[in-house]
Amino acid sequence: MKPTGFLEFERLDNIAFEPMERIKTYREFHAPLSDEKRREQASRCMNCGIPFCQSGAVLGGMASGCPLGNYCPEWNELIYNGLWDEAADRLLLTSSFPEFTSRVCPALCEKACTNGLDGKAVTVKENEFAIIERAFETGYIRPCPPKERTGKKVAVIGSGPSGLACAHMLNKFGHTVTVYEKEDRPGGLLMYGIPNMKLEKDIVMRRIHLMEAEGVEFITCCDVGKSISADEIVSGYDAVVLACGAGEPRDIKAEGRDADGIYFAVDFLKATTKALLDTNMNDGGYVSAKYKNVVIIGGGDTGNDCVATSIRHGCKSVVQLEMMPEPPKCRTEKNPWPEWPKVLKTDYGQEEAIAVFGHDPRIYQTTVKRFIKDESGKLSGVETVKLSFESGKPEEIKGSEEIIPAELVLIAAGFLGAKKYIADAFGTEMTPRTCIKTDAGKYDTSSDKVFTAGDMHRGQSLVVWAVREGRECAMQVNSFLGGGV
Repeated sequence: MKPTGFLEFERLDNIAFEPMERIKTYREFHAPLSDEKRREQASRCMNCGIPFCQSGAVLGGMASGCPLGNYCPEWNELIYNGLWDEAADRLLLTSSFPEFTSRVCPALCEKACTNGLDGKAVTVKENEFAIIERAFETGYIRPCPPKERTGKKVAVIGSGPSGLACAHMLNKFGHTVTVYEKEDRPGGLLMYGIPNMKLEKDIVMRRIHLMEAEGVEFITCCDVGKSISADEIVSGYDAVVLACGAGEPRDIKAEGRDADGIYFAVDFLKATTKALLDTNMNDGGYVSAKYKNVVIIGGGDTGNDCVATSIRHGCKSVVQLEMMPEPPKCRTEKNPWPEWPKVLKTDYGQEEAIAVFGHDPRIYQTTVKRFIKDESGKLSGVETVKLSFESGKPEEIKGSEEIIPAELVLIAAGFLGAKKYIADAFGTEMTPRTCIKTDAGKYDTSSDKVFTAGDMHRGQSLVVWAVREGRECAMQVNSFLGGGV
């Protein structure tokens, strides 16, 4: 490692296309650095004695560092020395799908980087992206099916990040793996929950095709528990993994909720992605924001994705409601490094809204009081009310009501837990949070030879956590089956 790299080079991020240019398409919009510049960025890594970036420790109720335990300093050094294949080997020891996490992860590694204590963190996420994309481009990533099979069969229900990670590892152990997916394309959240601007779908399919070449079978358009019985699955396999995600969106209970024009964010985003893939948006079979005043309920990543997607549709205006107060711009004393920084972040969708409409779309400490509909039952507006947190809990401020015009409302208020019909079909117990119940640190359910992983197990979370759970679940299933070859 270059000992003085962090002193010689300033942080340099991949260049993002200007908002007014990138909103013309649904493509990813960052240009990678040259190899020379990327090596300079890797040299900024200090190779700390205690690399918080890879710790994955829970501090202040949130993860600090990579939950996968990625060996960030080691592959930073390998990049600096131009040893790209070796860097890929080191990265793939802990991460099943760096091409996903390097695009959609909020970079917990960087928030815990020692360089970030007094300056700017190392570009760990973009370094990871450079490693894996170079490995694919050069052909270093290629199908590596197991040399022997164990004769054991495993069904993985759900092809999101946890299901894919679990299937990926179980296949490497030599087990025969079949992945069931209810949608028409595999990928789960990666395919239909994350917009193309953050993760283009040919990247997802590139991994699916690689896994198929390694022996994993994918069966789509199969809703287990409905189109095929759980009994048939359980009797046909030596183990079953439920990785169906947290599929129950949190609703908004307010007067006028039955108005025509109110959708869950996940349905809106899915419809857009499917229309893009099927007909390049030419079939009109999606929920359109064009020429509409859009109100998005929820200030998180999904809400931001809805902002960006609505702008690309050609919306008339967009407002994003957030019930919590606006976060501080810098860390407070109660939120020290290396805790996750609870600070204001302006994401790509909000940047685009500022460019298009001249202001940030977010309105803080605000919630919906009622939905307004016209005589035909169509949505025409939203009545909001401001909230006070002086008592420690949200309370409406009388007289702060406001009417916002809206022909489209997108509810991005998070998810409650797993779909109950799947738990019922497999006879698995559920937690009070409507997740599939297991013992702490375990993945086996109350039903014989049935395991679970990902959001279905831990509740709504990040892709990186889903991958970790899938990998850990695979190791427990492998042990249950007597070990791989």
